[in-house]
Amino acid sequence: MSITTKTTTILGAAAFTLAGAFAASAQSNPTVGGAPMLAERNIVENAVNSPIHTTLVAAVTEAGLVETLMGEGPFTVFAPTDDAFAALPAGSVEALLEPRNSDRLTQILTCHVVAAEAFSDAIGGMIADDGGAHPIETVGGCVFTARMQNGQIMIEDEQGRMATVTIADVDQSNGVIHVIDTVLLPSAS
Repeated sequence: MSITTKTTTILGAAAFTLAGAFAASAQSNPTVGGAPMLAERNIVENAVNSPIHTTLVAAVTEAGLVETLMGEGPFTVFAPTDDAFAALPAGSVEALLEPRNSDRLTQILTCHVVAAEAFSDAIGGMIADDGGAHPIETVGGCVFTARMQNGQIMIEDEQGRMATVTIADVDQSNGVIHVIDTVLLPSAS
């Protein structure tokens, strides 16, 4: 099954289940890309509803992480937008989606996941408690650094690149999503 077919299948199923939930749910979460995010839905169900996370959904599908991110959690996901993926060097995303690069794709994606639920106020508190820089240990084995800059949470990856949390605290049934504007990368080694 191709990436497009897998993604379309997941998107179709999620859209169907979300459509009924929209009518019955009071929405207090921020919207992402103009789409409502429902706190009673899991990370994958909400991600497939976001029009600015299609590349992330395709990558998660290709890496075989859908079932994991639909699991109980709790998880904190730093979710790069389509624009964040597009800012990578030309051909990077296509190369990562090739089956021969599945281990690297899985590593990059799991470096965006923390095995705990951390809302922005807690992250801000950890940054303050640690003197302005808090290490974030990810499921993928990366250690990133969270900092505050002009009132926004910034995440520095292992290559010294900075991502800004553009939409914080998107509550999920199995954790929280923070939308970011840069793909976080492990060290180059």
